[in-house]
Amino acid sequence: MLTLVTGAAGFIGSLLVERLLADRRAVVGIDCFRDYYDPAAKRNNIAASLRDPLFTLLEADLSGDFEPALQGCIPHGERVTVYHLAAQPGVRRSWGANFGDYVRDNVTATQKLLEWASESGCVTRFVNASSSSVYGASPQTPLSEAGSLPAPVSPYGVTKLAAEHLVGLYSGRSGIPSVSFRFFTVYGPRQRPDMAFHRFILAVLRGEPVQVLDDGRQTRDFTFVSDVVEGLYRAGDSPVCGVYNLGGGNRVTLLEAVGEIENATGAKAILSFAPAQPGDARDTLADTTRLERDLGWKPGVPLQEGIRRETEWIRAAYGL
Repeated sequence: MLTLVTGAAGFIGSLLVERLLADRRAVVGIDCFRDYYDPAAKRNNIAASLRDPLFTLLEADLSGDFEPALQGCIPHGERVTVYHLAAQPGVRRSWGANFGDYVRDNVTATQKLLEWASESGCVTRFVNASSSSVYGASPQTPLSEAGSLPAPVSPYGVTKLAAEHLVGLYSGRSGIPSVSFRFFTVYGPRQRPDMAFHRFILAVLRGEPVQVLDDGRQTRDFTFVSDVVEGLYRAGDSPVCGVYNLGGGNRVTLLEAVGEIENATGAKAILSFAPAQPGDARDTLADTTRLERDLGWKPGVPLQEGIRRETEWIRAAYGL
């Protein structure tokens, strides 16, 4: 059995690759190292895995002509589990002229990967990374898969919902079992530099202002990255299908999260407030009842511990 991980050098993807290799599974990773943030950081993420003979990295663009190169990495008759994590991230950058990048990387790339999976005859399972952004600004919390209507309020959320629908359509046509996970505000070591906790922790450690959008009393369901990786890993060997929330059960306001960062760093935050941005939900909280029941998964890292681990990583990464 071979495992294919797209977005293999990213925040979540690189940690999933390491989890799979630790279980001595052969992994092919795909990444095109887009410059949304420094590609050198992504190459550093994947450096240890490249030393493992069970890992093969294919530098390819899923929206381009990747199929021949990928097929050449898969031995004849091998069965393949696909984890599709490659995407163009970020709610705020998805507006305006950047939208074409989101269509290319979140919709077109997903459709081309699904076409390959359907035609190759080797894919036995397809696990897709989606986002809580598909729910938009729903006033209902907790958000449930059956009871909360997806209504994105950002172009990014629209593209992730479109990808979910494509996964469902192709699964129905090809018969490949598939599951999409709606991730809720993932954080932890290797987090992208544009994400809130990375920026907040770095600013506090450097004695610089922490920019908080809106009044800071909006809430998020923060999910530590190892809990996300564990959910993904279990789904690869499980018969579960459909759409599932994956949230950490750590719902706090941004101001409360900053307080935890102050505790972890031992420094006082200098707060700077800015207006709310289009596309940002006011509150999020995942109902993970179905995932806990069907997959036996539960979040295991509380917010205080998760922020401590990310703080240690940022200190090491920046020499602070």
